[in-house]
Amino acid sequence: MKVPDLNFFLKTFLSLLVIFIICFVGILIGVLISDQSRSPGGDGVAVINVDGVIIDSDPYIKSIRKIRETDSVKAVVVRINSPGGAVATSQEVYEELKSLGEAMPVIASMGTVAASGGYYIACAAATIYANPGTITGSIGVIAQFASYEQLLKWAKVEVEVIKSGEFKDLGSPLRKMPETEKAYLQTLIDSVHSQFEATVSERRNLSAEKVTLLSDGKIFTGSRAKELGLVDRIGTLETAIAEARKLGGLDEDSWISEYPVKRKTLVDFVFPETLAERAIFASPVKTGFGLYYIADVIY
Repeated sequence: MKVPDLNFFLKTFLSLLVIFIICFVGILIGVLISDQSRSPGGDGVAVINVDGVIIDSDPYIKSIRKIRETDSVKAVVVRINSPGGAVATSQEVYEELKSLGEAMPVIASMGTVAASGGYYIACAAATIYANPGTITGSIGVIAQFASYEQLLKWAKVEVEVIKSGEFKDLGSPLRKMPETEKAYLQTLIDSVHSQFEATVSERRNLSAEKVTLLSDGKIFTGSRAKELGLVDRIGTLETAIAEARKLGGLDEDSWISEYPVKRKTLVDFVFPETLAERAIFASPVKTGFGLYYIADVIY
């Protein structure tokens, strides 16, 4: 009796396995591509999700410009779940949204946290919705610097710095900050803070005196923020979307498209809930030079 060729069976098995993997990957790629390229019919609402610490404005600006070019988008809801972020980044997103508001209705919807730079961005909207328990406010600016001077002394490490001017190594962690640098940084903080106050005063139609009283960094609940004039209405995301549909002249069942568009990967297919999506908000390590519209809120 002839003994079966083990190598033949092994080669056959491997060949079938390779064919199966190729077919599986091909089908998966097709599903992902079709999911990303699918375009709803008729008109609808775009929802821009501003999530986490705002450091990079590029995804939001690209989304806003894409929405502006899409004729079928008739209204926008900015859904904010953010404790804020870098000053310039928050200002860039705000300006783009403000400009978009000249072309179509823009509504802001606050989630768990919409504070500091998150609130700054919300001010670009014509109407701001918040949940009763939303954490918002924190109108202010912060810069934090770490000093390793004592650690270096303990380690008996000496550092020599050669610079072209007194403030060239501003905020260096290698030494304790002198009073002259603190005073200079305070002027920058005050300047950026006044920009925040002016924006809130203009967009919320509040007096400069009232805004000054509210801009000492305090946080407020959504209900309290409404009483103070910082938000317009108490309502959920669905409430805000319903308002956007009404303002855009849309049917109550018109489509919703979310931005920035997340490009799905094989990892997303296998693990739908990634660690990034489950991450809590926390302030970045604010060492070195940087000005932030940010609230130190973790939830």
